Amino acid sequence: MYTAVHARPDGESTVARLALTAAEYGFDGVVVRNHGDEPATYSPTAVGDTHGIDVVPGVEVRADDPSQAGGFVGAHRDRHPLVLVHGGDPELNRFAVEQAAVDVLAHPMVDSGGFNHVLARTARENGVRVEFNLRRVLRAEGGRRVQALSDLRRLWELVDTYDTPYVVSADPRSHLQLRAPRELQAVGDVVGLPEAAVEHGLAEWGRLAERNRARDSDAFVEPGVWRVSEDDGR
Repeated sequence: MYTAVHARPDGESTVARLALTAAEYGFDGVVVRNHGDEPATYSPTAVGDTHGIDVVPGVEVRADDPSQAGGFVGAHRDRHPLVLVHGGDPELNRFAVEQAAVDVLAHPMVDSGGFNHVLARTARENGVRVEFNLRRVLRAEGGRRVQALSDLRRLWELVDTYDTPYVVSADPRSHLQLRAPRELQAVGDVVGLPEAAVEHGLAEWGRLAERNRARDSDAFVEPGVWRVSEDDGR
């Protein structure tokens, strides 16, 4: 199983510290999903070898509209094994699920809107994973937490009905926010996700990385230090 994290400067902890904690919690790998305008500086091989865990360089694209998102996805696709699109907006959600070059639609639900049965079917057809992001359930309170639970329950109904591929994440910004797989399965139970579904969603990050690495093995060469220039898009 894998955890997908935001590292410094997009988060509060270094990739190395996050990898150490993830390994201690029993994860097989960690996906570094920094937004494109806040890249981390690290060596995936060095960190992975030190802590005995697979480190996957990813990027989470933020954009104002689909046209801008398309340019950013194109800029990052050949540089990262995993490319996510930060969704929520209905137009960005639609763009993401229509692109086979996108691996994951992150944050698809905002206040129970933005994602529907049409997008669920389209994501399945194009092999785009939809994210169950447990961050708000873990850290929000009151009405925001209630809304987050409602959003995720609705999302599960759609994903389960239309057999849409998906991933699961706690979306931590520091090693202190990391949660072990068992804890995430307990949270999933509150949302209505079966224990096996949470395990599947955590493992799917690794399956995606393995698939993309194999697909790009002839062209992809891992540099010693992984850092995307801020000029390369968000």
